[in-house]
Amino acid sequence: MSDSGNPSTLTARQVLSAPGVLPLMLANLTFYVGIMLQATTLGKHIFDITDRELDIGWLGLAEFAPAVLFALVTGSVADHFNRKHVALIALGGEAVCSLGLVLYARTLPTSAMPIFVLAFFFGVARAFLSPALRPMGPMIAPEGGIPRVVAFYSATWTGAVIIGPAASGFLYAADPWIAYAVSAALIVAGMLALSTISIPHDKARQEAAERPTVKHAMEGFHFIRRTPILLAVISLDLFAVLFGGAVALLPVIAEEQLHVGDVAYGWLRAAGGIGAAVMAIFLAFRPVRRKVGRILLLVVGVFGVSTIVLGMTHSYVVAFLAVLILSAADMVSVFIRGSIAPLVTPDEKRGRVSAMENVFIGASNELGAFESGAVSSFAGTPATVVGGGLATLAIVGVWWFGFPSLRDVDTFEELDPALS
Repeated sequence: MSDSGNPSTLTARQVLSAPGVLPLMLANLTFYVGIMLQATTLGKHIFDITDRELDIGWLGLAEFAPAVLFALVTGSVADHFNRKHVALIALGGEAVCSLGLVLYARTLPTSAMPIFVLAFFFGVARAFLSPALRPMGPMIAPEGGIPRVVAFYSATWTGAVIIGPAASGFLYAADPWIAYAVSAALIVAGMLALSTISIPHDKARQEAAERPTVKHAMEGFHFIRRTPILLAVISLDLFAVLFGGAVALLPVIAEEQLHVGDVAYGWLRAAGGIGAAVMAIFLAFRPVRRKVGRILLLVVGVFGVSTIVLGMTHSYVVAFLAVLILSAADMVSVFIRGSIAPLVTPDEKRGRVSAMENVFIGASNELGAFESGAVSSFAGTPATVVGGGLATLAIVGVWWFGFPSLRDVDTFEELDPALS
C-alpha cells in the first residue's frame, strides 16, 4: 500500500491497534532475540576457539556472502510468492542451522570450519527472510502509519539486541551449546507466532506479480539506481557502517583492551541494544518530522565520533557509554532509512528492492566485520576502530555535499512512489 498520508495524524496506540501490527512486532521480537543471542555467541565462540581476530572477519564474510550470491533470486521470490510463507520457510532453515550449532558445540570443538559452514547456510536462510519479512510492516500499516510502524519494528529489533546479547553472556558462561539451544527455541517460537498472522492484500499482489525473469529480478537494482534519494540513503549506510563496524570487534576489545570476562562482554554488546531501544521508543512516540536529511547525516557523524571514543578508551564505563551512544545514533539512521525506503518504493517492488538493500546492509555489517577483523589482524584493534570512525566522518562530509537530494529532504510527506 502507498503511505502518502501524514504520520502525525495517527497516534502510536492507533497504529498498534491496527490488525496484525502488534502480533507481527511480538513475533519479530521473539525470533530476533534468538538471532541476536546466536550472533553474540558466535563471535565469542570463534575467538575462544582460534584466538584470532581475522576469524571474526571470516565469520562475517560467511554470513554476508549468501546475500550477494542470491540477491537476484530472493527479491523475486518475495515479490512473486506469499511473503509470509517464504519467511516461515527461511526461519525454519535458520532453526535447523542453530540446531547444528548445538550439536557441534557439544563436541567441544577445536576447529572453527564447521561453524563457518553453518553460518553460511544460516546466511542463506536470512537472505530469503529479509526481503520477505521487511515489507510486511508497510503492508499492514494503516494509512499514514508507515513511519510509526518502522519505529515499532526498530524497537523490537533493538529490544532483541538488548535481551539476546545480555542473555548470551550468562548462557555462554554456562556452556556454548546452551546458548545455541535457547536461540533455536526462540527462532522456532517466533516462527510459530508469525504463522498465525494474516497479511492483507498479499494474494492480490501475488496474482498481479510478473513471472520471475532475470529482468524482473534486476528491477530492484535498477529502481535503486534511478531513485537518487534511495541510492544516497542506502549507500550512506553501506560506507559509514562498513568503516565504522567496531561492534564486530567487541570480543577482542572486551578481552584485550578492557580486560573483562564473558558476562561483562555480554552486557557490552547489550549496551548497543539499550541505547538503540531507548531511541526507538522515543521515535515511536516522537518521530522525526522535519529536516529529515540533515538529521540523518548528523547522527551518522555522531556514530563516527562514538566509534573513535570506543577505539581509544581502556575504561569499561566509557566503552559502554560509547557503544550506547553510537547505537542510539544508528537507530535514528535506521528509522529514517527504514521510512524513506518503503515510502518511495511501490509495494510490488518492495521485495526486490529489499533484497538489494539487504546486500548493502549486509555489506555494511557482515562485510564490515570482515574488514574490521582483517585490518585488526595486522594494524591492531584500537587503530582499526579509530580509523573506521574517522572514515565514517569523512563519508558524512562527502554525502553532505555530494547528495543534496538527501540533505535537503525536510519531511517524509515529500516522498511518494509516484514521484520516483
